[in-house]
Amino acid sequence: MSMRSHTLVALVAGIVIGVSGALAASALAERQAGSPGARSADALPWQDARLFAEVYARIKREYVDEESDHKLVENAIRGMVGGLDSHSAFLDNQEFEQIRLSTMGSYPGVGIEVAADGSAVKILHPIEGSPAALAGIKAGDLISQIDGIDVGSDAAGAIEGMRGEAGTTVRLTVRRPGTGEVKVYSLRRAEVAIHSVAQQTLAPGYGYVRITGFSETTPQDLDGAITSLKRDNPRGLRGLVLDLRNNPGGVLESGVAVADAFLDHGVIVTADGRTADARFRMDATPGDVLRGAPMVVLVDQGTASAAEIVAGALKDHGRAEIIGERTYGKGTVQTVMPLSRGALKLTTSRYFTPSGVSIDGKGILPDLIVEHAAEPAELAEGIPLTRRDAEVRIALHALRARAPRGRASGHSLAMAPVP
Repeated sequence: MSMRSHTLVALVAGIVIGVSGALAASALAERQAGSPGARSADALPWQDARLFAEVYARIKREYVDEESDHKLVENAIRGMVGGLDSHSAFLDNQEFEQIRLSTMGSYPGVGIEVAADGSAVKILHPIEGSPAALAGIKAGDLISQIDGIDVGSDAAGAIEGMRGEAGTTVRLTVRRPGTGEVKVYSLRRAEVAIHSVAQQTLAPGYGYVRITGFSETTPQDLDGAITSLKRDNPRGLRGLVLDLRNNPGGVLESGVAVADAFLDHGVIVTADGRTADARFRMDATPGDVLRGAPMVVLVDQGTASAAEIVAGALKDHGRAEIIGERTYGKGTVQTVMPLSRGALKLTTSRYFTPSGVSIDGKGILPDLIVEHAAEPAELAEGIPLTRRDAEVRIALHALRARAPRGRASGHSLAMAPVP
């Protein structure tokens, strides 16, 4: 056992002994001043702290491989936080940066979405207007090397290698299946915008909007999508399908802003927690971008968190009918708190829909259940979505069943059979 580990264990033990004595005196003073048997609310479980020190010392002395103090302490922190619930976590600097980038709506890189595919990293989608797309990289291409280093099937490593400061360059070696062609692309990194909203006209007067996640730019992306639909339908929008399938959530405030876009008034979400910041209520502001045109919201088991806040608010206010599968059921709010190293993602609130219901662990039950819902079909230019997505067809039929100019009521939509 090294001198360093001896010192650290002795320090832990010293802290346990010294502070426990001070707290004992404090607790004794409280018991004397208060009711019999009272104890300090801040008293720490020193028997547990002693157990921790014992386990730590055994690992340092007897574990088959020598482990650093840094790794052991970080693992202890991860275990402590991760044991609270499935959504709380300790984040190291790299994980913290990934979360920060995912909520910003843009990141410095080359603009490629990738996934592991067997023994390779496959390009799923080059983002429109990105350095990768402009260079001619296509979906389905396989990345074999980044800056001359083999990537194998390490998608996370590939993402890290492609990201970097805007203006710097990165070399990608790419193989195109089918032709066997191998090309090396030298790409200059740039700030790549991630658009979380897409839209399409389903039929004259009927629009479709898909939101894949909630970042800081999602409300602006939604505004642009609605503007485009109104431009493409000069006689006005008679109804809208809002697709939240496979939407895992994201920034709570962005979800609230999306719900607010379709509501004139009323509560969107309330939350309760132990601190003042964790207790809040968010209300809709006047103005409905659809002016009361009917809505259908598509959901599935992958609809979670901020997406459930949107669906719950529109359902409880009778603003939209919900169609699909029961949602995931994540009814808690996590706050990301920067630390001296890394950050703490901690569950700080439970939220409630406007009707006062917690959906945590239960989800939102659709008005019309569609069993075994399929994956949302990809939007493609010139190919009607209604031909390739059964749930979109059901939603469009529901919208057409409504009075074309009637405002949404507090009642469920009447569903007619879909041919």
